[in-house]
Order: sequence, then structure tokens, then C-alpha cells
Amino acid sequence: MNAQDLKIGEVGDVYVITAVGRANFEYAVPIRELVNSNDGHKTIRLDLKECTAMDSTFMGVLSMGALKAADNGTAFEIYNASEALKRNLSDLGVDELFTFSEGVVAEGKAVSGKADMLTMAETVEEAHRKLVEADSSNAERFNDVITYAAADVERLKNSDNK
Repeated sequence: MNAQDLKIGEVGDVYVITAVGRANFEYAVPIRELVNSNDGHKTIRLDLKECTAMDSTFMGVLSMGALKAADNGTAFEIYNASEALKRNLSDLGVDELFTFSEGVVAEGKAVSGKADMLTMAETVEEAHRKLVEADSSNAERFNDVITYAAADVERLKNSDNK
């Protein structure tokens, strides 16, 4: 991820996120942190105008965000998604978690820095578990990813304790 590929900001009580290029697991960690720390914002707005592809971890974190947002009375809106990106979300059975719109979205500040390995592994595991939670037909598709990520989390936790 280049420094300009993911931008996050606030406009009033709206979180704005812009994803450029191929949105992958590296994009997922800052979005996961944002979703987990949502302190009363009424809307999370994601602009995918310049996003060319999304991996399953990124889509899982978006799903996690949408599920948590719904629990908190927060809207999760996706703007300017191409038909291919919408189809990716639909193929995983999570497209109904989002409101899709077109239009101009305010831009936040570039997110930089890399997450540590443990945070990355935890994000991958949680994101894929949310995809299965959102649509149980994803279990077969992501069971190996979840198993591997969970083992990686345990390995990294144990290596930190030595």
C-alpha cells in the first residue's frame, strides 16, 4: 500500500474513507481500528471510485464494520463502487449490509505505516470469521484461511511471550 492509497478523515459526524488501487489486508487494519473505535459517528462513508479490486480480508473488515455499524445505529455507505466490486460483495453474500450511492465524497488524510504481524493476523482471522457470520455459505470457502490465521495468531502471541 502506498501512503496515498488509503485516506481516512472526519467531516462532522461522518467518517470518510477513500481506497485507491487494490484494497487488500493492509488497508483492513486501519479500517478495523476505526470501526472498533467508533465514538458516535452516524455514518461511515467509503469511496471506491479509484479502487480496482478488493481481497477477502478487506471485504471481511467492511462487513465487520457494517455489522457493528448496524448495531450502533450507524449507516455504512459505499460510494462509487464499480459493478465488479459490487459483484465481489454480492458473491460473498454481504452486499445487503451496505447502502450503495454515487457522488462526491470528502477526502481524509493519508494513512501510513504498517501494522505489526500480530495485528495483521488478528485482522485476517476476524475479517474472515465475519464473512462466514454474514453468510454461512462462506464457511467452506474460508475455513482454511480462518484456521491458518488463528494458528498464526497463537504462534505470534507465544513468540511475544518468550
